[in-house]
Amino acid sequence: MRIKLAQQIFAFNTLWLCLTLTAFAILINLSWWQLSRAGEKTEQLQRLAQLQANGALQPAQLSLLAAEDIDGAPLQGEARWLAPYIWLLDNQIVSGKVGYDVIVAVQATGLATPLLVNLGWLAGTSSRDLLPQPEIAEQFQLQGLLRVNVDGLMLLGQNAEDNGQWPMRIQQIDYAELSRHSGLALFPALLYQQQNSKFEPHYQPVVLPPEKHRGYALQWFLLGVAVLGVALAASHQGRAKGE
Repeated sequence: MRIKLAQQIFAFNTLWLCLTLTAFAILINLSWWQLSRAGEKTEQLQRLAQLQANGALQPAQLSLLAAEDIDGAPLQGEARWLAPYIWLLDNQIVSGKVGYDVIVAVQATGLATPLLVNLGWLAGTSSRDLLPQPEIAEQFQLQGLLRVNVDGLMLLGQNAEDNGQWPMRIQQIDYAELSRHSGLALFPALLYQQQNSKFEPHYQPVVLPPEKHRGYALQWFLLGVAVLGVALAASHQGRAKGE
């Protein structure tokens, strides 16, 4: 296939042309997707900033608000740990070390329904057969960020390792399943504690900022342009006759 473009002749193999256009389309779509993600992250950061500006919620307010109104909101209050319920969220890496996030059920003052709290990260033991035994205060102050959708990814076939003992290792947060294991009617939200002397809070509501996504979008776009440039250079046959 020969094409005249800007007084230049280009010869294309049909298969090569299809592969080039397909690669270009994929790279441009990836660039557009990263730009879309940048827009989503910008909106998310703006919403979180507004929620912070509105001030922290109290536990008594949670049952009066819709899920979209509390997702990302700060919360402050007092709570009592509902022993012995401790879940260890598996495969949490902090500073290059593998460990667990310590999840407990608490009774927050003013909230009738028990609430799940992520106290932070705890290093694992030398053997997966031996779970760490975190020390939980009977009462403590709640100060953290509420999130509603925290399912995560299932890396293994079974979520909770229920052997009748606590703490219990889990692969993801499933409110219904944790309610079933504990017998508690859990409130469908998780509080990420931001301050804790025994554990290491590490939760970030936005991991990659919008600027990173825009940078990736530019990279994908430039790769797409490079693919077209290489294809045109390789197929260039010279100027058209008579020019």
